[in-house]
Amino acid sequence: MSELGPTLETERLILRPPGPQDLEPWAAFSADEAVQRHLGGVQSRAVAWRGLCAFAGAWTVAGFSMFSVVEKATGRWVGRLGPWKPEGWPGTEVGWGLIREAWGKGYATEGASAAIDWAFDSLGWDEVIHCIAPENLASQGVARRLGSVVLRRDVLPAPIDIEVDCWGQSRAHWRARPR
Repeated sequence: MSELGPTLETERLILRPPGPQDLEPWAAFSADEAVQRHLGGVQSRAVAWRGLCAFAGAWTVAGFSMFSVVEKATGRWVGRLGPWKPEGWPGTEVGWGLIREAWGKGYATEGASAAIDWAFDSLGWDEVIHCIAPENLASQGVARRLGSVVLRRDVLPAPIDIEVDCWGQSRAHWRARPR
């Protein structure tokens, strides 16, 4: 466990609270148009720094936040995923965002599974959602592989203000799923 929160490990990934060592890859992730298409749009380095600080600071303020995702085999930062519920959010989310080079490897499903287990077991959540833009077919596929279904449509709070489908499931559904 770091000062901020736990470190989770999966077969191929290390999930840990974000830190200052993540700024360079986080800024590159935030500047990639394809990656940011469904994550609020491209951000300057200064805005990316603020985002990194918001995710890191949420560990102190809320007791949870998204994890930095590190590839075990290489030690490379490949994204961020995990629990997220800023003020005004439509529910208790486990979300994901990965660099392009990590797409298609099953990392989002693998990491989100560990994060969902942790959210239900350690945070006591009763439901987990995934806020997904209706045109984001790749994330819909991850949600389906996790056993989630569309629960409702909602709008993310300002300044995001976009309509999303809230995919998700209850703790009971998650625990009863075939493994």
